[in-house]
Amino acid sequence: MAKNSRSGRKDGGRSSSDRTSGKPDAPTSKSKGGGDAADAAPKKTRRERAAERRQAVQAGGKTKSQTGGKKEKRGGFIRFVGECAAELRKVDWPGQKQLISATIAVLVAVAVVGAYLWAADEALSRLVRNVLLAG
Repeated sequence: MAKNSRSGRKDGGRSSSDRTSGKPDAPTSKSKGGGDAADAAPKKTRRERAAERRQAVQAGGKTKSQTGGKKEKRGGFIRFVGECAAELRKVDWPGQKQLISATIAVLVAVAVVGAYLWAADEALSRLVRNVLLAG
């Protein structure tokens, strides 16, 4: 065999893994004896499988969801109110001392932000009056 100019190898530049397909040899004939029980069941045709899929998505079939879970039965307004009441029973309501301290903190924060906005408004309004409109 001639030497390959690209790889410098005599075998055409192919490695041993290139010469084989890497796939196991497929059997040339099927064995007819000792099969599984699944082999004994007849395969469904394409039409039969399509008919089963159509039945599964019809109104009488199972409902499907994107997550794969089952849909819960809808209950309406009464069920909604009952679930809201159940969630409100789970709430850890604050005591009087905690409620008073949280209210004071909110009032102080509102006063600080209000004072800042008032000061910014006064400064900007004087700037506009004296610089931009003093023509």
